[in-house]
Amino acid sequence: MTVHEKTPAAQAIAPGALADEAARLDAADELAAVRERFALDDGVYLDGNSLGVLPRGVPGRMADVIEREWGRLRIRSWEESGWWTAPERIGDRIAPLVGAAPGQIVVGDSTSVNVFKAVVAAVRMAGEGRDELLVDASTFPTDGYIAESAARLTGCRVIPVEPGEVPGAAGPRTAAALVNHVDYRTGRLHDLPGTTASVHAAGARVVWDLCHSAGALPVGLDEHGVDLAVGCTYKYLNGGPGAPAYLYVRRELQPRFDSPLPGWNSHADPFGMAASFTPADGSLRGRVGTPDILSMLALEAALDVWDGVPVEAVRGKSLALTDFFLRCVGHYVPLGRVESVTPAAHAERGSQIALRCADAGAVMRELIARDVVGDFRRPDVLRFGFTPLYTSFADAERAARVLADVLDAHGDEV
Repeated sequence: MTVHEKTPAAQAIAPGALADEAARLDAADELAAVRERFALDDGVYLDGNSLGVLPRGVPGRMADVIEREWGRLRIRSWEESGWWTAPERIGDRIAPLVGAAPGQIVVGDSTSVNVFKAVVAAVRMAGEGRDELLVDASTFPTDGYIAESAARLTGCRVIPVEPGEVPGAAGPRTAAALVNHVDYRTGRLHDLPGTTASVHAAGARVVWDLCHSAGALPVGLDEHGVDLAVGCTYKYLNGGPGAPAYLYVRRELQPRFDSPLPGWNSHADPFGMAASFTPADGSLRGRVGTPDILSMLALEAALDVWDGVPVEAVRGKSLALTDFFLRCVGHYVPLGRVESVTPAAHAERGSQIALRCADAGAVMRELIARDVVGDFRRPDVLRFGFTPLYTSFADAERAARVLADVLDAHGDEV
């Protein structure tokens, strides 16, 4: 998709008109007050698709966890402070953000570990003769690495498939498909309902990676009959660096969920210390070892920013922000200097804009030096993530204007 060219109408926009429009949009924004729940500065932060901003309530909560729960209560906190039940309790906090009923999400481990659990479990649910694992060909690299390892473990063959072609590729030998909901490079939103239905029609299971969609748009896991899903919590969910990931297992499949990583925390009687493994009921089967309590409770505190915030409103603002940013880029940026690789259609767009740009690494370094923070993906992509809970329309206008200044200042050097 090309960014809007500077048509005569665009050229005629009065100086400051887009900044004035941003101010009007911010004044009418139903989520504007939520911005106050975050620790922001005077810069423009458009990298929440990599690491979300610190919610203001987290430091105080962590001080209490460290000083009182750990410092004074110590081992008693596993029971008295609810540490033991945190993985399921926090999972239920995440559940409405991805369209899931309680009791289907457990928090813990990394996204990579949860991808491994989910893919192996999905293959183990497959019927006789199903030995093919379809994998999103444009997936985040780690998902691909994990899928290859899972395939070796289960005797499957990995078949790379472009996400839009997964429905046609699923057949009688397909055991499972692993697909990203949103492409991490381009921000393209893939068809979760249609792909899930097609994979099911072929008799297979589907695992969705929600890292770049959860907290940015409605997902509808229960509504669309998703089998298994995984996601991180440090992007749009603002859980902090290295915050624990989560695993969703549809309720009907939980009795059949056979984890490749059984641990004492997923045992039916964890303190019985039996030599043989008996899996717990429900979402607890997704647990492995001792939960990472400090980061988990930071995540729980971070999720307070979602109180009273409907995901549908977040999606509406996300699309409005990205539309407005593209308009501003089209007006400010010299013609032909950037090209959007994010789909124009709302139904195909996540919550980021990816711009292809010559010497994108140098451009992003200069943007960051000017206090506009996005990120760079090799070889030539500038990524700008829009987190509707704290990103303003003024941020979008300023980012586009500074981008134009950087490109103008460097001329043909970038």
